Amino acid sequence: MPDVSPGRSVRHAHAPACAPAGRGQSLIRRLAAGLRPLALAGLVLLAGCATRGPVLATLVSEDMPRRVELADVPFFPQDAFQCGPAALATVLNHAGAPVTPEALVPKVYLPERRGSLQAELMAATRSHERLPYILEPTTQDLLAQVAAGRPVLVLQNLGLNALPAWHFAVVAGYDAERNTLLLRSGTRERLEMDLRRFDRTWARAQRWAMVALMPGELPANADVERYMTAAAGLEATGRIEAAAEAYRAAQARWPRSAWPWLGLANVDYAGGRLVAAEVGYEAALERDPLNVVARNNLADLLAARGCIEAAHAHIVRAGELAAGTALAEAVAQTAGRIAELRNVRIDADVQEQCPAAP
Repeated sequence: MPDVSPGRSVRHAHAPACAPAGRGQSLIRRLAAGLRPLALAGLVLLAGCATRGPVLATLVSEDMPRRVELADVPFFPQDAFQCGPAALATVLNHAGAPVTPEALVPKVYLPERRGSLQAELMAATRSHERLPYILEPTTQDLLAQVAAGRPVLVLQNLGLNALPAWHFAVVAGYDAERNTLLLRSGTRERLEMDLRRFDRTWARAQRWAMVALMPGELPANADVERYMTAAAGLEATGRIEAAAEAYRAAQARWPRSAWPWLGLANVDYAGGRLVAAEVGYEAALERDPLNVVARNNLADLLAARGCIEAAHAHIVRAGELAAGTALAEAVAQTAGRIAELRNVRIDADVQEQCPAAP
């Protein structure tokens, strides 16, 4: 289930330094030149197999154009080892957040590693009130975003697994007939790359890709868990209004899912809108009675209102559902606070306004 509170992001162990376009190819040439004949024969065999890579014509669905070029995607030539700021500035500007690579360098560039990490790029995206949505690691999802008019920030390894050359670029088009992608990459504004070569470089970077969305905007082929994780990241970093817009968009897109209701209820609770938050938690539980987070948070809210018996009933059920899970400790802490309040005398007027215990 998505974690709607911490908004965590995964940091890869590597720290990509930015290789200029074409560096990986020259690196392979240099290595191949020093190989013994037997190893070189192995490379020739691998090269023969590589022609069986993905074909755009089979990946572009019937409702998508056969050729797309997003001509309005800006271009920022990268400085040495600073492909991260350049690529991020490209997608942020296209998403309506004007910023230069130079302004992003302090936020995303790690001088000691001569590169940027994905986590820094996502954090900087949030700091500009944009939602960093991580794509499914498939070429189909990448193409769907481009066909919908959104450039895609990708991580490539232009070198080898054993000797990587990490590089951030932006996919800004494709051509199914030519089997190519169009990239803003390094110092090249229109780098046309064969899909098979791109797929190899992308696969060596775990096929990581991201789009920058305006709050309330949904990506093509939106996935509720991925979108909610991205929205929770906005909330966790204090972009509350942006997170609320994202949660409302998710409610409209996935009306039967509990998670958008839970996310917006958390925003309302933090903002002191207790009635709206209570309605949201109840709506989440209507959609998913087994949702531990919604039941725990509703119990906490009811206790804050002085509705101790209703809170106790909810937290007991939450404890049963959370047993043996990672949420058990947090639920136990809520239960402890509610247990202390059961010994406190509550005014009758307050009790009359409380819901009945479930």
